[in-house]
Amino acid sequence: MGRGARRRKTRTHVKPSEEEINKVPKSFVMKSGAVGNTVSFLVRDVRRVMEPYTATHLKERKANRLKDFVMVAPQLGVTHFMIFSRTEKSTNLRIARVPRGPTLTFRVDEYSLTKDCLRLQKSPRTNKSDYLTSPLLVLNNFKQEGKQFKLMSAMLQNMFPSIDVQTMQLSKARRVLLFNYNEETGKIDMRHYSIGVKATGVSKSIKRIVEMSLPDMSKYEDISDYVMKEAIVSESDVEDGPESTVTLSQDLPGRNNRKNQQRAVRLHEIGPRLTLDLLKIENGLCNGEVLYHKYIRKTREEEAEQRQKFKEKEAARKARLEKKEAERRNDEAEDEDMADAEDDDEEED
Repeated sequence: MGRGARRRKTRTHVKPSEEEINKVPKSFVMKSGAVGNTVSFLVRDVRRVMEPYTATHLKERKANRLKDFVMVAPQLGVTHFMIFSRTEKSTNLRIARVPRGPTLTFRVDEYSLTKDCLRLQKSPRTNKSDYLTSPLLVLNNFKQEGKQFKLMSAMLQNMFPSIDVQTMQLSKARRVLLFNYNEETGKIDMRHYSIGVKATGVSKSIKRIVEMSLPDMSKYEDISDYVMKEAIVSESDVEDGPESTVTLSQDLPGRNNRKNQQRAVRLHEIGPRLTLDLLKIENGLCNGEVLYHKYIRKTREEEAEQRQKFKEKEAARKARLEKKEAERRNDEAEDEDMADAEDDDEEED
């Protein structure tokens, strides 16, 4: 290549086919009603977590209703809704499968925005490229008794693309989304991390040379002076436990992250944080039979009665739709007959 000529970058990744993209779960993260500025910022942060398969710049209007989003969801391939709302007592989150449910309703007991999580760190780590792929989902301590745990696990797993551990590329493992069930409080902690790797078995001074560019050496006569001066570090700066050390099976983005080299895995919290309390599970999309309720317990007879009522209500709804459809068809048939009659009159004239 001649001097001054532009170098063309060779793309090594393969673009997913349209069929593969259609199979990927997609989401709407939105707010319902007046929620205030803080919850609006939380909605924005959760959209960031769900990237790239979410509507990042979704605009809600006061006139919009849930059915408006349900109507456009199939056209865009949207499979899940995450709806934040606020009452006088609490902030709530509903996670719903489109178009027929089920729906999980949580109370958001505590939350911290992304900017608050990053503000607590001495050297916050943020990278736009981390959001080009979906986070890896980790469900911890969800193997509990009760159908609500199975429903929660299935719902959360279906919100993210499935992965094949044998064929996945390590370069796509950039973030982790953790849902941890706390047995003491009975609540769910949601945490969001970025994944980083560091050189193992060396001090911070050597890491700076290996992973980044050469430091300022103007104060030292020789590189050995720099290494010896910076060598007075704690044992944790040098040693990495076997539980956090891995051997790379593929090349990773970053300096000297080559295949078959040992690296220490580091998780950097990037927010937001949420503490969720499951209140109820409904069979439909934000309505329907209540499959689980935290505070209300029903007998089998009451559950059977409730199911019967929902069946009757659904049958009545279908009957109304069929009646409207029949009336529409009759009106169209009458309009066609009138048009034909007018055409016949014109021909006679």
